[in-house]
Amino acid sequence: ALLPQKPPDILYHGTALKYLESIQKHGLLKQKRDHVHLSADTATAEKVGQRHGKPIILTIDAEKMHEAGFVFYCADNGVWLTDAVPMAFIMA
Repeated sequence: ALLPQKPPDILYHGTALKYLESIQKHGLLKQKRDHVHLSADTATAEKVGQRHGKPIILTIDAEKMHEAGFVFYCADNGVWLTDAVPMAFIMA
């Protein structure tokens, strides 16, 4: 099992433009996955976003989330995981 870790101050989430409206309403939700997947760099986030259509990269204030009590894990492949990202922590 993964142990909670302090994330980098900023993380990124790659998604498709078609999902942006839903994200703006609900934040990032894990949907059918175990966690929301975040990356430490924009290149990885962009690759992930391209899988679903026109990519868009969201910038996550992981430092503030961590300070607010959200738990983060880092998988062996370097992907950061958390249960959800409320809209308040998604930076414009």
